[in-house]
Amino acid sequence: MTNRMHAPRVSIVIPAYRASRDIATALDSVFAQTFTDFEVIVVEDGSPDRIELESALEPYRARLHYVSQENRGAAAARNVGIREARGACIALLDADDRWAPEFLQRQVGHLDAHPECDLVYCDAIVTGESPLAGRRFMEAAPSTGDVTLHSLIAQRCNVILSTVVARRRLLVGVGLFDETLRRGHDFDLWLRMAHHGATIQYQRRVLAERRARADGLSGDSIAELQRAIAVLERFGHRTELDAPTRTALRLRLVALADRIEIEQGKRRLLEGNFAAARYHLSAPRRQPVKLRLARLGLRVAPRLVRSYCLRLRPAVWTVNPALS
Repeated sequence: MTNRMHAPRVSIVIPAYRASRDIATALDSVFAQTFTDFEVIVVEDGSPDRIELESALEPYRARLHYVSQENRGAAAARNVGIREARGACIALLDADDRWAPEFLQRQVGHLDAHPECDLVYCDAIVTGESPLAGRRFMEAAPSTGDVTLHSLIAQRCNVILSTVVARRRLLVGVGLFDETLRRGHDFDLWLRMAHHGATIQYQRRVLAERRARADGLSGDSIAELQRAIAVLERFGHRTELDAPTRTALRLRLVALADRIEIEQGKRRLLEGNFAAARYHLSAPRRQPVKLRLARLGLRVAPRLVRSYCLRLRPAVWTVNPALS
Protein backbone atom coordinates (compact mmCIF):
# COMPACT_ATOMS: atom_id res chain seq x y z
CA MET A 1 0.00 0.00 0.00
CA THR A 2 1.23 3.50 -0.82
CA ASN A 3 0.48 7.01 0.33
CA ARG A 4 -0.50 9.90 -1.94
CA MET A 5 3.10 11.19 -2.05
CA HIS A 6 4.30 8.06 -3.83
CA ALA A 7 3.26 7.04 -7.36
CA PRO A 8 2.11 3.44 -6.93
CA ARG A 9 2.37 0.64 -9.43
CA VAL A 10 -1.34 -0.21 -9.21
CA SER A 11 -4.42 1.90 -8.52
CA ILE A 12 -7.41 -0.05 -7.19
CA VAL A 13 -10.75 1.53 -8.11
CA ILE A 14 -13.85 0.62 -6.10
CA PRO A 15 -17.22 2.28 -6.85
CA ALA A 16 -19.55 2.34 -3.86
CA TYR A 17 -23.33 2.47 -4.04
CA ARG A 18 -25.38 0.84 -1.28
CA ALA A 19 -22.12 -0.78 -0.24
CA SER A 20 -21.96 -0.01 3.48
CA ARG A 21 -22.55 -3.65 4.50
CA ASP A 22 -20.06 -5.21 2.08
CA ILE A 23 -17.18 -2.84 1.53
CA ALA A 24 -15.22 -3.76 4.65
CA THR A 25 -14.92 -7.34 3.38
CA ALA A 26 -13.67 -6.09 0.00
CA LEU A 27 -11.16 -3.74 1.62
CA ASP A 28 -9.92 -6.41 4.02
CA SER A 29 -9.09 -8.56 0.99
CA VAL A 30 -7.28 -5.62 -0.61
CA PHE A 31 -5.15 -4.85 2.43
CA ALA A 32 -4.30 -8.54 2.81
CA GLN A 33 -2.56 -8.58 -0.59
CA THR A 34 0.97 -9.98 -0.80
CA PHE A 35 1.69 -7.31 -3.46
CA THR A 36 1.72 -3.97 -1.66
CA ASP A 37 2.66 -1.26 -4.18
CA PHE A 38 -0.87 0.03 -4.65
CA GLU A 39 -3.29 2.81 -3.81
CA VAL A 40 -7.00 2.41 -3.13
CA ILE A 41 -9.58 4.81 -4.54
CA VAL A 42 -13.17 4.48 -3.30
CA VAL A 43 -15.74 6.52 -5.24
CA GLU A 44 -19.02 7.04 -3.42
CA ASP A 45 -21.68 7.41 -6.10
CA GLY A 46 -24.41 9.43 -4.43
CA SER A 47 -25.47 6.45 -2.37
CA PRO A 48 -28.50 6.68 -0.05
CA ASP A 49 -26.39 4.97 2.63
CA ARG A 50 -23.52 7.45 2.36
CA ILE A 51 -23.41 8.11 6.12
CA GLU A 52 -23.28 4.39 6.87
CA LEU A 53 -20.71 3.88 4.12
CA GLU A 54 -18.43 6.58 5.51
CA SER A 55 -18.75 5.02 8.94
CA ALA A 56 -17.77 1.64 7.52
CA LEU A 57 -14.78 3.26 5.78
CA GLU A 58 -13.55 5.09 8.88
CA PRO A 59 -11.10 2.36 10.01
CA TYR A 60 -9.52 2.44 6.52
CA ARG A 61 -9.56 6.17 5.75
CA ALA A 62 -5.84 6.71 6.37
CA ARG A 63 -5.08 4.02 3.80
CA LEU A 64 -7.35 5.05 0.94
CA HIS A 65 -8.36 7.98 -1.23
CA TYR A 66 -12.07 8.75 -0.90
CA VAL A 67 -14.11 10.60 -3.52
CA SER A 68 -17.80 11.47 -3.18
CA GLN A 69 -20.04 12.52 -6.07
CA GLU A 70 -23.72 12.79 -6.95
CA ASN A 71 -25.24 9.62 -8.34
CA ARG A 72 -24.08 9.11 -11.93
CA GLY A 73 -23.82 5.34 -12.13
CA ALA A 74 -21.03 2.77 -11.78
CA ALA A 75 -19.44 3.63 -15.13
CA ALA A 76 -19.01 7.27 -14.13
CA ALA A 77 -17.74 6.30 -10.68
CA ARG A 78 -15.14 4.00 -12.19
CA ASN A 79 -14.07 6.71 -14.63
CA VAL A 80 -13.64 9.19 -11.78
CA GLY A 81 -11.46 6.68 -9.97
CA ILE A 82 -9.35 5.99 -13.05
CA ARG A 83 -8.85 9.72 -13.65
CA GLU A 84 -7.77 10.13 -10.02
CA ALA A 85 -5.41 7.16 -10.31
CA ARG A 86 -1.64 7.58 -10.36
CA GLY A 87 -0.71 3.98 -11.03
CA ALA A 88 0.37 2.64 -14.41
CA CYS A 89 -2.06 -0.24 -13.87
CA ILE A 90 -5.71 -0.17 -12.85
CA ALA A 91 -7.30 -2.96 -10.83
CA LEU A 92 -11.10 -2.98 -10.79
CA LEU A 93 -13.05 -4.29 -7.82
CA ASP A 94 -16.75 -4.17 -6.96
CA ALA A 95 -17.54 -3.40 -3.35
CA ASP A 96 -19.27 -6.74 -2.78
CA ASP A 97 -16.49 -8.88 -4.30
CA ARG A 98 -13.11 -9.78 -2.86
CA TRP A 99 -9.67 -11.05 -3.86
CA ALA A 100 -7.45 -13.89 -2.75
CA PRO A 101 -4.26 -12.62 -1.02
CA GLU A 102 -2.10 -13.41 -4.06
CA PHE A 103 -4.47 -11.79 -6.58
CA LEU A 104 -2.39 -8.69 -7.38
CA GLN A 105 0.89 -10.56 -7.26
CA ARG A 106 -0.37 -13.09 -9.84
CA GLN A 107 -2.12 -10.58 -12.10
CA VAL A 108 0.63 -7.94 -12.10
CA GLY A 109 3.14 -10.76 -12.50
CA HIS A 110 1.29 -11.85 -15.64
CA LEU A 111 1.51 -8.34 -17.08
CA ASP A 112 5.22 -8.23 -16.26
CA ALA A 113 5.80 -11.60 -17.94
CA HIS A 114 3.70 -10.63 -20.98
CA PRO A 115 4.52 -7.02 -21.92
CA GLU A 116 2.28 -7.33 -24.97
CA CYS A 117 -0.75 -7.89 -22.70
CA ASP A 118 -2.92 -4.84 -22.02
CA LEU A 119 -5.52 -6.44 -19.75
CA VAL A 120 -5.58 -9.66 -17.77
CA TYR A 121 -8.46 -11.26 -15.89
CA CYS A 122 -8.82 -14.57 -14.07
CA ASP A 123 -11.34 -17.03 -12.70
CA ALA A 124 -13.39 -16.51 -9.54
CA ILE A 125 -15.52 -18.58 -7.23
CA VAL A 126 -19.19 -17.59 -7.22
CA THR A 127 -20.88 -17.04 -3.86
CA GLY A 128 -24.20 -15.60 -2.72
CA GLU A 129 -27.86 -16.53 -3.11
CA SER A 130 -27.57 -18.15 -6.50
CA PRO A 131 -27.73 -21.60 -8.07
CA LEU A 132 -24.15 -20.89 -9.19
CA ALA A 133 -22.86 -20.56 -5.61
CA GLY A 134 -19.81 -22.72 -5.02
CA ARG A 135 -18.96 -23.03 -8.70
CA ARG A 136 -16.16 -21.41 -10.64
CA PHE A 137 -17.30 -18.47 -12.76
CA MET A 138 -15.69 -19.99 -15.85
CA GLU A 139 -17.83 -23.12 -15.48
CA ALA A 140 -20.97 -21.11 -16.23
CA ALA A 141 -19.37 -18.38 -18.36
CA PRO A 142 -16.27 -19.96 -19.89
CA SER A 143 -13.28 -18.38 -21.52
CA THR A 144 -12.12 -20.60 -24.36
CA GLY A 145 -9.24 -19.87 -26.70
CA ASP A 146 -7.77 -16.47 -27.41
CA VAL A 147 -9.63 -13.34 -26.38
CA THR A 148 -10.50 -11.59 -29.63
CA LEU A 149 -13.25 -9.29 -30.77
CA HIS A 150 -15.05 -12.30 -32.27
CA SER A 151 -14.77 -14.40 -29.10
CA LEU A 152 -16.05 -11.49 -27.00
CA ILE A 153 -19.00 -10.92 -29.34
CA ALA A 154 -19.86 -14.63 -29.25
CA GLN A 155 -19.25 -14.66 -25.47
CA ARG A 156 -16.88 -17.57 -25.79
CA CYS A 157 -14.65 -15.41 -23.60
CA ASN A 158 -16.26 -13.62 -20.66
CA VAL A 159 -14.31 -11.00 -18.71
CA ILE A 160 -14.94 -10.88 -14.95
CA LEU A 161 -14.75 -7.20 -14.03
CA SER A 162 -13.59 -7.65 -10.44
CA THR A 163 -10.59 -9.67 -11.65
CA VAL A 164 -9.36 -7.14 -14.24
CA VAL A 165 -5.93 -5.56 -14.03
CA ALA A 166 -5.26 -3.34 -17.04
CA ARG A 167 -2.70 -0.84 -18.23
CA ARG A 168 -4.14 2.60 -17.57
CA ARG A 169 -2.99 4.12 -20.86
CA LEU A 170 -5.12 1.60 -22.81
CA LEU A 171 -8.24 2.29 -20.76
CA VAL A 172 -7.82 6.02 -21.24
CA GLY A 173 -6.93 5.56 -24.90
CA VAL A 174 -10.28 3.96 -25.75
CA GLY A 175 -12.28 6.54 -23.80
CA LEU A 176 -12.88 4.68 -20.52
CA PHE A 177 -16.34 3.37 -19.63
CA ASP A 178 -19.35 4.71 -21.49
CA GLU A 179 -21.20 6.70 -18.83
CA THR A 180 -24.48 6.61 -20.76
CA LEU A 181 -24.70 2.87 -20.07
CA ARG A 182 -25.97 2.05 -16.59
CA ARG A 183 -25.53 -1.68 -17.15
CA GLY A 184 -23.27 -3.53 -19.56
CA HIS A 185 -20.66 -0.75 -19.64
CA ASP A 186 -17.91 -3.24 -18.84
CA PHE A 187 -18.87 -5.53 -21.76
CA ASP A 188 -18.94 -2.47 -24.01
CA LEU A 189 -15.44 -1.44 -22.89
CA TRP A 190 -13.93 -4.89 -23.55
CA LEU A 191 -15.45 -4.83 -27.04
CA ARG A 192 -14.01 -1.40 -27.77
CA MET A 193 -10.60 -2.35 -26.41
CA ALA A 194 -10.47 -5.47 -28.60
CA HIS A 195 -11.60 -3.48 -31.63
CA HIS A 196 -8.77 -1.00 -31.01
CA GLY A 197 -6.24 -3.83 -31.03
CA ALA A 198 -5.71 -4.30 -27.29
CA THR A 199 -4.36 -7.67 -26.19
CA ILE A 200 -6.59 -9.27 -23.56
CA GLN A 201 -5.55 -12.43 -21.77
CA TYR A 202 -6.73 -14.49 -18.81
CA GLN A 203 -5.52 -16.89 -16.18
CA ARG A 204 -7.56 -19.89 -15.11
CA ARG A 205 -6.47 -19.53 -11.51
CA VAL A 206 -9.27 -18.80 -9.05
CA LEU A 207 -8.03 -15.57 -7.48
CA ALA A 208 -11.26 -13.84 -6.50
CA GLU A 209 -14.76 -14.26 -5.14
CA ARG A 210 -17.64 -12.91 -7.17
CA ARG A 211 -20.82 -12.45 -5.23
CA ALA A 212 -23.88 -13.33 -7.29
CA ARG A 213 -27.31 -12.04 -6.50
CA ALA A 214 -30.45 -14.16 -6.34
CA ASP A 215 -31.44 -13.33 -9.91
CA GLY A 216 -31.62 -16.73 -11.56
CA LEU A 217 -35.32 -16.53 -12.41
CA SER A 218 -36.48 -16.16 -15.97
CA GLY A 219 -37.61 -12.55 -15.72
CA ASP A 220 -34.18 -11.45 -14.56
CA SER A 221 -32.54 -13.70 -17.16
CA ILE A 222 -34.51 -11.92 -19.86
CA ALA A 223 -33.33 -8.53 -18.60
CA GLU A 224 -29.70 -9.68 -18.69
CA LEU A 225 -30.08 -11.04 -22.22
CA GLN A 226 -31.71 -7.80 -23.32
CA ARG A 227 -28.77 -5.84 -21.87
CA ALA A 228 -26.32 -7.96 -23.86
CA ILE A 229 -28.35 -7.35 -27.01
CA ALA A 230 -28.46 -3.61 -26.31
CA VAL A 231 -24.68 -3.41 -25.85
CA LEU A 232 -23.96 -5.41 -29.01
CA GLU A 233 -26.45 -3.44 -31.09
CA ARG A 234 -25.01 -0.17 -29.84
CA PHE A 235 -21.47 -1.35 -30.57
CA GLY A 236 -22.49 -2.40 -34.08
CA HIS A 237 -24.19 0.91 -34.82
CA ARG A 238 -21.28 3.00 -33.56
CA THR A 239 -18.38 0.97 -34.89
CA GLU A 240 -17.03 0.38 -38.38
CA LEU A 241 -16.68 -3.39 -38.64
CA ASP A 242 -15.41 -5.65 -41.39
CA ALA A 243 -17.80 -8.12 -43.02
CA PRO A 244 -16.82 -11.23 -40.97
CA THR A 245 -17.16 -9.32 -37.69
CA ARG A 246 -20.51 -7.85 -38.71
CA THR A 247 -21.71 -11.37 -39.57
CA ALA A 248 -20.51 -12.67 -36.20
CA LEU A 249 -22.38 -9.84 -34.49
CA ARG A 250 -25.61 -10.61 -36.36
CA LEU A 251 -25.36 -14.31 -35.51
CA ARG A 252 -24.85 -13.54 -31.83
CA LEU A 253 -27.84 -11.20 -31.78
CA VAL A 254 -29.98 -13.94 -33.32
CA ALA A 255 -28.74 -16.44 -30.72
CA LEU A 256 -29.50 -14.06 -27.85
CA ALA A 257 -32.97 -13.35 -29.25
CA ASP A 258 -33.58 -17.11 -29.38
CA ARG A 259 -32.49 -17.43 -25.75
CA ILE A 260 -34.98 -14.74 -24.76
CA GLU A 261 -37.76 -16.75 -26.36
CA ILE A 262 -36.62 -19.83 -24.45
CA GLU A 263 -36.52 -17.90 -21.17
CA GLN A 264 -40.00 -16.55 -21.91
CA GLY A 265 -41.16 -20.10 -22.55
CA LYS A 266 -39.74 -21.23 -19.20
CA ARG A 267 -41.47 -18.34 -17.46
CA ARG A 268 -44.85 -19.16 -19.00
CA LEU A 269 -44.34 -22.84 -18.15
CA LEU A 270 -43.78 -22.01 -14.48
CA GLU A 271 -46.99 -19.97 -14.53
CA GLY A 272 -48.88 -22.91 -16.00
CA ASN A 273 -49.63 -21.04 -19.23
CA PHE A 274 -48.83 -23.96 -21.49
CA ALA A 275 -50.11 -22.45 -24.75
CA ALA A 276 -47.86 -19.40 -24.31
CA ALA A 277 -44.94 -21.65 -23.34
CA ARG A 278 -45.36 -23.64 -26.57
CA TYR A 279 -45.57 -20.41 -28.56
CA HIS A 280 -42.30 -19.03 -27.17
CA LEU A 281 -40.45 -22.35 -27.43
CA SER A 282 -41.49 -22.58 -31.09
CA ALA A 283 -40.05 -19.14 -31.90
CA PRO A 284 -36.25 -19.78 -31.78
CA ARG A 285 -34.72 -20.15 -35.21
CA ARG A 286 -32.49 -22.97 -33.98
CA GLN A 287 -34.39 -25.94 -32.57
CA PRO A 288 -32.00 -28.41 -30.88
CA VAL A 289 -33.25 -31.84 -29.83
CA LYS A 290 -33.84 -30.87 -26.19
CA LEU A 291 -36.01 -27.95 -27.23
CA ARG A 292 -38.05 -30.10 -29.62
CA LEU A 293 -38.54 -32.68 -26.87
CA ALA A 294 -39.71 -29.95 -24.49
CA ARG A 295 -42.27 -28.80 -27.03
CA LEU A 296 -43.46 -32.36 -27.53
CA GLY A 297 -43.78 -32.81 -23.78
CA LEU A 298 -45.83 -29.64 -23.54
CA ARG A 299 -48.28 -31.07 -26.08
CA VAL A 300 -48.74 -34.51 -24.52
CA ALA A 301 -48.09 -34.01 -20.78
CA PRO A 302 -47.65 -30.31 -19.93
CA ARG A 303 -48.26 -30.65 -16.18
CA LEU A 304 -45.70 -33.43 -15.92
CA VAL A 305 -43.14 -31.27 -17.76
CA ARG A 306 -43.86 -28.37 -15.41
CA SER A 307 -43.46 -30.57 -12.33
CA TYR A 308 -40.17 -31.94 -13.67
CA CYS A 309 -38.79 -28.46 -14.41
CA LEU A 310 -39.77 -27.19 -10.98
CA ARG A 311 -37.75 -30.00 -9.39
CA LEU A 312 -34.75 -29.15 -11.59
CA ARG A 313 -35.23 -25.39 -11.30
CA PRO A 314 -31.74 -24.41 -9.96
CA ALA A 315 -30.04 -26.14 -12.90
CA VAL A 316 -32.58 -25.33 -15.59
CA TRP A 317 -32.89 -21.65 -14.71
CA THR A 318 -29.20 -20.86 -14.35
CA VAL A 319 -28.09 -17.89 -16.47
CA ASN A 320 -24.65 -16.99 -17.75
CA PRO A 321 -23.37 -14.65 -15.01
CA ALA A 322 -21.28 -12.74 -17.52
CA LEU A 323 -24.44 -11.11 -18.84
CA SER A 324 -24.97 -9.13 -15.67
